[in-house]
Amino acid sequence: MPREKDTTTKSGTPAGMKELLKKATTDMLVLFLLRQKPMYTYEMMQEIEKLSGGVLTFNTLYIAIYRLQKYGYLTESNKVLSEDNRMRIYFSITEEGKTYLDNIISEYALITNTIDHILSIERPFSKEER
Repeated sequence: MPREKDTTTKSGTPAGMKELLKKATTDMLVLFLLRQKPMYTYEMMQEIEKLSGGVLTFNTLYIAIYRLQKYGYLTESNKVLSEDNRMRIYFSITEEGKTYLDNIISEYALITNTIDHILSIERPFSKEER
């Protein structure tokens, strides 16, 4: 009997897969950007969208920022009052954050390369392998 589709969530859809991958890689993307230069949150969101050609967009990065700050991977580096009277808090990556970033990039590459390899296998599986 086929399952009824749940239209209230993205689970079980390509869009759901995209959201899960975004969540899994958000910390890595934030730290990658901050390794380039200190940035404020909205600037990071714009840069990710630009670098991804619009494929990756975020409504907020604050949860990731707070988590990374809690673990000591980033820190507030500056506060600037913008021309439109908004306080922009700039974040910088810490030395611990750089080490963590290198480690998660390596782990990410291992996993994605392994998945790419598995998906490239075009052979019939035997009954024992199913």
